[in-house]
Amino acid sequence: MNYVPVAVLVCAIIALVFAAVNFYSVKRKPEGTEKMAEISAKIRKGAMAYLKRQYKTVGIFFAVMFVILGILAFTGMLTPFVPFAFITGGFFSGLSGFIGMKIATYANSRTANGARESLNKGLKIAFSSGAVMGLTVVGLGLLDISVWFILLKFVFKLEIDAIMSAMLTFGMGASSMALFARVGGGIFTKAADVGADLVGKVEVGIPEDDPRNPACIADNVGDNVGDVAGMGADLYESYVGSIISCGALAVAAGLGLNGVLVPMLIAAIGIISSIIGTFFVSTKENADQKALLGSLRRGTYASSILSAIGSAVLIYTLIPENASVFWAVISGLVAGVLIGFFTEYYTSDTYKPTKKLAGSSETGSATIIIDGISLGMLSTAIPVIIIAISIIVSFFTAGGADSFASGLYGVGLSAVGMLSTLGITLATDAYGPVADNAGGIAEMSGLEPQVRERTDALDSLGNTTAATGKGFAIGSAALTALALIVSYTDEVENLVELNLSITNPAVLIGLLVGAMLPFLFSSMTMKAVGRAAQKIVVEVRRQFREIKGLMTGEAEADYESCIDICVKSSLKEMIAPAALGIIAPIVVGFVLGCNGVVGMLAGALVSGFVLAIMMSNSGGAWDNAKKYIEAGNYNGKGSDNHKAAVVGDTVGDPFKDTAGPSVNILIKLLSMVSIVFASLVASGNLMNLLGM
Repeated sequence: MNYVPVAVLVCAIIALVFAAVNFYSVKRKPEGTEKMAEISAKIRKGAMAYLKRQYKTVGIFFAVMFVILGILAFTGMLTPFVPFAFITGGFFSGLSGFIGMKIATYANSRTANGARESLNKGLKIAFSSGAVMGLTVVGLGLLDISVWFILLKFVFKLEIDAIMSAMLTFGMGASSMALFARVGGGIFTKAADVGADLVGKVEVGIPEDDPRNPACIADNVGDNVGDVAGMGADLYESYVGSIISCGALAVAAGLGLNGVLVPMLIAAIGIISSIIGTFFVSTKENADQKALLGSLRRGTYASSILSAIGSAVLIYTLIPENASVFWAVISGLVAGVLIGFFTEYYTSDTYKPTKKLAGSSETGSATIIIDGISLGMLSTAIPVIIIAISIIVSFFTAGGADSFASGLYGVGLSAVGMLSTLGITLATDAYGPVADNAGGIAEMSGLEPQVRERTDALDSLGNTTAATGKGFAIGSAALTALALIVSYTDEVENLVELNLSITNPAVLIGLLVGAMLPFLFSSMTMKAVGRAAQKIVVEVRRQFREIKGLMTGEAEADYESCIDICVKSSLKEMIAPAALGIIAPIVVGFVLGCNGVVGMLAGALVSGFVLAIMMSNSGGAWDNAKKYIEAGNYNGKGSDNHKAAVVGDTVGDPFKDTAGPSVNILIKLLSMVSIVFASLVASGNLMNLLGM
């Protein structure tokens, strides 16, 4: 079996090589006119400036955490590898987002230029840039995992349980980086978007991405730092977390080395399947939304089928005595596809729910907001049922009736199965912000209307795929978080005696606190967006009022001031919500003990999963309802219906791009932090002092 980790490492390198090939393929494409290149350069400059300042801020946090973990390692509460694993997890999570954002800022003008020629060419360029992001995330994730495994197993000669205990920590580093990236990027992008829409579309009545709007460049920068860099870091930690937690469950189930290697190999097979799937994506000129969605589905479905076949061969070869766990992998794959489909159903303007939502604009902004929230709540039912069925199927097919630990290993494998084709799933997601930027560049460059129609079609598709990607990430987060809770209980059972009865006051209080945390976190992030957006609104109004000739196009807006406001606000506002995810489990642990922590993790998982789905789907539906009206339905652009839809979309922006996708990171980070500080909490807490 010594060759297996090396084979996984090779697959990781293949993913990175393919990503590099796509990167330079996109970069070789022409940028278009001088104006298009100029606008793209401004977006790229703003995005890079933000990331540099963000990474400096986050670097301070990682330095402090390295010292704290180093002290715990020195006192014997953690292995000496933990601080370094934490750093590498955060580094690769940030690097994933950085590379994704880099290609996105190169691809935006090139996509717009491709759309001048044909819809298919625009789709190909945008999707290729998304493939860079997808394959970079899975490549770096498996690279980090395989290198650490090889070092700990073959260089330092650690036992398999010690290896998995150490590797869980770089999941904490990845989750910490992802939370900062998602929250900070989400605040930036939605502050700019809300400010630009409220003043530009509603008050002044100018089109989206009109160069006269001072916030239009900041809005496009935000698409990259939030929806690309933030999303890349987010899904990196989801991917890594699912593999590591599954490996830890394999150790708990007594499956040894082979059980640990299976999720790594399934992920490796998923990489090859995703690469093959990218070749299935293409479309025809004048394709409607159904045809465009179908072109992306072909790639996703092909990858899923190939991954299923490869996983079957792998499992029947490595662990024939537990071959039934194959169906756990299949349940995760199917659950991911179904969640994606139903997310698409509730958010795409191809289907009735979003069309009906657009129709509610006829009676004003209040009704479209009410109906949008209602739609989001309704959309939670099917994903919850899907995840519940996936848990049942994976638990019992993995032998849960005979061995509880084996059943839980099956649940972990279902999470790995769901994320095994992340390479192409993320490609369809990351493509969206590129298409959005392409539309903005087409508008600001004054390209012919046909180009804008093509980029709008790609953008509308991107809204749907982005919502699908978020649903996918949230679904996998639920399964991964469950696996991490089990890993935590396994960790502390060796230290203290657990009493997880619902009648235990510590557990009950923990459940209540945990259920509250996603709501508190969402409130903090949404308020942060509101405060930052207010500053943008004031600045945009000032420029329209004070810059003579701005409305007539005779003077140029001061784009830099809006970008600067967004940068400063997002970096300041991201600290408190991100800190909540790290501080909360430590405080709860010291007050309620390990029993209370388990309750908190369970409460956060249940409420966070449902809340994240509701917010993401409401936001996606509002956005596409606006796009549906802009396409000429319900009186079209500039109508009262359109203005009502813009207000709905403005409410939905922090729902779908800030709070919603950040909650799924929160529920996993809570578990990761709890695992790392388990020994410290077990050694002394208030419940122990009270004799409980």
